[in-house]
Amino acid sequence: MASGKNVFKEAQFTNEEAARVWFEKARWPDGPVCPHCGSLKHYENKSKVGVYRCGEKECRKDYTVMTKSVMERSHAPLTQWAMAFHLYASSRKGFTAMQLQRMLGCEYNTAWFLHHRVMEAMRRGGLDVPPMGGPGKIVEADETYFGDIPEAKRPKLTTRGRPFSASKKGQKHKRVIVSLVERGGSVRSFHVPTADVETVAKIIRENVHAETRLQTDESKLYPVIGREFAAHETVNHSIKEYARGDVTTNTVEGYFGIFKRGMRGNYQHCAEKNLHRYVAEFDFRYNTKNITDGERAVLAVQSGVGKRLTYRQPH
Repeated sequence: MASGKNVFKEAQFTNEEAARVWFEKARWPDGPVCPHCGSLKHYENKSKVGVYRCGEKECRKDYTVMTKSVMERSHAPLTQWAMAFHLYASSRKGFTAMQLQRMLGCEYNTAWFLHHRVMEAMRRGGLDVPPMGGPGKIVEADETYFGDIPEAKRPKLTTRGRPFSASKKGQKHKRVIVSLVERGGSVRSFHVPTADVETVAKIIRENVHAETRLQTDESKLYPVIGREFAAHETVNHSIKEYARGDVTTNTVEGYFGIFKRGMRGNYQHCAEKNLHRYVAEFDFRYNTKNITDGERAVLAVQSGVGKRLTYRQPH
């Protein structure tokens, strides 16, 4: 978390009106924008502070800073939302719903509700995301295995399409995460049902520029897709080779280290259907590591616009 003064004494964490102003500045730095039609024209509701009406004749809909965002239809106070956004933005290895419950003094269902919606806000979305890498740039690719999966959902085949042997039993029982890290840049991670040649190739092809130097370990997952890039360079971990010049997968493995320490030390367990959201949370913090905690919290609020998560904590 941020050092120095106690940021949780700031007004947006203790005063509902200050929290509303903070969220509005984060979402609308130039003033309210209608989330229904995008118009800047608006009228303030004199009897309900924070409620605006669109000034466009064709729209005329009411809205607040929560409309069409992960916060929509929430009954939690904005001070709790502000605290949740800041805690998840500033906690390098994650922050559990149980910890959030203790911090806010609320019911666990409320903390779980906030927890998953802030993570959803951090999830990368959209189809216009530019490819990673480019001429002269390096992207490291690797896969890791984390968390047990139920017997009925375990894959029956290896990455080469053959039945799992005893030597592959550990991987067979784990959930698969594939990550791409641009050297000196960002990470993109994907939770996939199984790591086979076709699945991994599709991820790399859709997310990495063709003129990139692709660097991996000696896994059989990468030689075929590697031919589609400017270069495919590998390190051989089986002979304890971890770097050769600037060829290495240490960056992506370092990211996996942060992710696993956070998952084991804080979260300990998550449901299969939610794993992609936990992965997105770690991606978000890694990709914004060069900005302040406050800036990261504001960015998370902005990233939550246009996203909804309708289900609640399973009973």
